[in-house]
Amino acid sequence: MTSVQTVQWRPEVNAMTTPQSWRPLHLPRSSNGSNELAARIAQKHPALDEEMVKTTLAALVEEIQIDLINGNQSVLTDAFTFRVSLNARLDSPDAPLPPVDEILNVRVIVSRVFMEEVRRLVQLERLPTTEKLPLINAAQDTVLKLDNVLNPQGLLRLTGTDLFFDPEDATSQCVLEGTRSGRTVQSRFGSISNAEVSILPDIPAQTSPWNNEYTLSLTTHYTENGTLRTGIYRRKLRTPLTVPLFGHPHPPETGILTDKAAAAYVTVTDGSLSADETVRIQVILDVHEGSLSFNLLDMTEGGKAGAAVKVTANSAITLTGFSGSALTNLNLNVSNFADLVKMIRGNYSGRLVDVLVVKAGS
Repeated sequence: MTSVQTVQWRPEVNAMTTPQSWRPLHLPRSSNGSNELAARIAQKHPALDEEMVKTTLAALVEEIQIDLINGNQSVLTDAFTFRVSLNARLDSPDAPLPPVDEILNVRVIVSRVFMEEVRRLVQLERLPTTEKLPLINAAQDTVLKLDNVLNPQGLLRLTGTDLFFDPEDATSQCVLEGTRSGRTVQSRFGSISNAEVSILPDIPAQTSPWNNEYTLSLTTHYTENGTLRTGIYRRKLRTPLTVPLFGHPHPPETGILTDKAAAAYVTVTDGSLSADETVRIQVILDVHEGSLSFNLLDMTEGGKAGAAVKVTANSAITLTGFSGSALTNLNLNVSNFADLVKMIRGNYSGRLVDVLVVKAGS
């Protein structure tokens, strides 16, 4: 075997974990296609013509494809196995399959012999992280003591590295921006250091009351005439939502659990409440089933929780309160299940929580 180069990687923030962690990101040196592979093979084996090698590689790909189309699997000994896989959820054994383009995939399985040889010979090289930037690892409301909650009556505490900036410097700023509309440069701060920034948040209004999702960024420079560097918090912040007039004969519907959409994905239609209460509503995505589980939570992480209700399509559901809650039940209408799933999968790592300030009617 020819001499090998190192496999280069660098640490990258993993947005899918809480608390914040990092993952090794492989940085390919180049991407080699059939032409490059054919040239290398011909160079190693002078009896083989480069064009003939290209033709052979193309024919191999075609034959593997034919195998898969005919329901077979193709095995390159001690290297790779190619096979078809089907991924769908059926409500009964005789239910029809969804369209082929939605459920069929091709899997490539690496043999143990091949993998062991790569692992035996590979040499890893750590590269430095990218340019110095403000890195916001976490954001917590210090009044509610909840992560990623943007409380208008609270104090937002950011922690991370290289966060220091001068609020008197016109080019440095901390910004809250609604994902649908609204943007404010923050002006009220407590402590400011490289490791921590405390903010009395000035929250911009958005187009619709259910648009309670925000991004946060921090811009600074590290020398007097240095380039401005902006760090964007990788998680979305959400403001509490007020749900009014429970017990009223015709209570208004309140949109919740939505992003920048012009129509709410979920609405509160009614419920039973003996006194005003602030609670949380949680939705968890089951990526294997494609279902969502809704339930009510108290205001402490790991605290009391109501029974979960599983949802697989647009529907009306009722959530029961947790032990000791003044909220007996909460009636919801899930009107855009598909976009709710897409939002939770793409932006919330499979778990979405809203804070609800529930008000009793007179």
